[in-house]
Amino acid sequence: MGVEVGAQAARSRALAVLRVRSRALAVALLPAAVAVVLLVGGSTGQIDGPGWGVTRWIVSGFALFVILAAAGIALVVARSRPAVSPTVTIAEESAPDLYRMVRDLADRLEVPAPSAIALTPDCDSWLEDRTHPSHGPPRPESRDEIEGVPGVRGLSSAHRRAPAAPVLVIGSPFLWWMRVGELRAVLAPVVAGTGPSAHPDIAAARRFVRGLDAAVAVTSEPRGPLSRTVLGGVGWVVRLLLRSCRGHAAEMERGVAAAAAERAQAVDYGLRIVAQEQVGLAYAGWDRLLTRVALPAWRMGRWPSRLDAGVVAALTELSRRDRLAEGFASRLGERPACDLLEEPGAIDEAASLLAARLFHGGPAETGPDWAPVDWDEYPDEVVDRKWRTDAARLHRVLDALGVTRSSGAGASDPEGPTLARVMDHLSDGEPREPGDSRESGDLGDPVVVERPETTAYEDEDEDGGPENERSSALAAGLSAEVAREEAAVSAGTPAPSGAAGQVGPDMPLWDDGSLPLFPLQPPRTGRELLADHVTAMVCCAAMDTAGAAPGLDWLDGPSLLINGERSVDLGPRVLSLIEEGDPAPLRTWLLHLGIRPEKPVRLV
Repeated sequence: MGVEVGAQAARSRALAVLRVRSRALAVALLPAAVAVVLLVGGSTGQIDGPGWGVTRWIVSGFALFVILAAAGIALVVARSRPAVSPTVTIAEESAPDLYRMVRDLADRLEVPAPSAIALTPDCDSWLEDRTHPSHGPPRPESRDEIEGVPGVRGLSSAHRRAPAAPVLVIGSPFLWWMRVGELRAVLAPVVAGTGPSAHPDIAAARRFVRGLDAAVAVTSEPRGPLSRTVLGGVGWVVRLLLRSCRGHAAEMERGVAAAAAERAQAVDYGLRIVAQEQVGLAYAGWDRLLTRVALPAWRMGRWPSRLDAGVVAALTELSRRDRLAEGFASRLGERPACDLLEEPGAIDEAASLLAARLFHGGPAETGPDWAPVDWDEYPDEVVDRKWRTDAARLHRVLDALGVTRSSGAGASDPEGPTLARVMDHLSDGEPREPGDSRESGDLGDPVVVERPETTAYEDEDEDGGPENERSSALAAGLSAEVAREEAAVSAGTPAPSGAAGQVGPDMPLWDDGSLPLFPLQPPRTGRELLADHVTAMVCCAAMDTAGAAPGLDWLDGPSLLINGERSVDLGPRVLSLIEEGDPAPLRTWLLHLGIRPEKPVRLV
């Protein structure tokens, strides 16, 4: 009963959208109808007399103008290319078990099966219509999504010309974290949406709204003066139509969603409740992996090639640390959904590269400054390099500020870069005893190298800058240096092209110039940059003088390993130095671990 109610509501709203289209057509034809009446009346003598001849010519000319304008607007709407989500499309031969599971699910729900399956590097799933002609021009040859990645291809020519149903887009983290039964339960209400999508009225209404939305984007593009004037008029009409049907379209989609959810109630209802918990957990782990682990690598010009496998490691670590998530680890003995893929590693690599493009704006293919990195190489290839690069930048800015190098008696190379130089510059000149009340934490406690999550970064100043003058000047210099480096990298990045080796069928359907589409973080504040760079310098000193090693924490990202244990309380001590000019907590920490701040460190 609920299915029929939702479907009926969706159909009624679809008809309301189509009525908007019909009214627009009627308005366009009205002047022509008046002109025909006047012309017929004049030819039969029914409408004749002084002034009627001029009126007929004026009305006929206006009707011709309106018809031509309407035809032009209709052509723009019909030819405009609706937006398509960037995805990695999975050919059936590379995932026959996954296709079989989805078809069985569609048969059980008594709805058409999706025409194809694609993966998105996000924690979401949906149906996407790719029936527009511009989405599937026949190609003389088949091209892989990403060069060198077998089994990750575009839609077949039959699907690309006229797929019978929408494409099922699945969040790639779901395939690696969820078990097969959980994935089936999560996809049930999504696949059920193919039923309402097959209704002619709903499909026509969706095509009309998508065409209007695409036409708005076309008319908003920068062009010459004449084209801007003409398309400005087209854009005004298209926006008027879109506003007229937007409310009906939203209600139509709500009705479709309600009907699909109601139809899916009969499929794995109990398991779906459990699976929804996994959706939330996967989203949390995916977000943390991207921001704490992938982002530092992307900024270093490296992209982790197994992000989805990293989600499993991150969430497993979370279940180990968090007692509330302990039960989730017991599921790992069941068959993971990625087993439904023939080559999960290749598909994970394709999805990982697409994630790097969407969330960071990286190139579509590998190169000297944009190379994949495996997880076992991450500490040496990313963490160590990141810390030494940041430390080198810190000393360059100190040189530019005219800060003298350390020349203490204990320094083996007085001209070398030392941690003591940084600490002396940032100290306020008021030495404090190691037992100062502002020093937090027991020396024997485990200690975090990553930026503190809840202490200093949540109560920062409005301008995001440190409070003391020396820190402010150093933070400003670092911000300027980072900005110059990023501008140089952007200027040297070649413009993307449609050559082989880039993302295949989706490549022409979204604008590479707007990457990243979903930036993970706003630009770092001066305070964050300064804390990162000072922390990097401390880690370099620890590695070069105390035998520490770079490490990877699945939840916190780059971490410092001292005697094989992850440090966890360096952040607050660094903040005491840069915000209050108080080096005592950090000096005590260094002394306890045997780190020599006066010794030069190796930079890159």
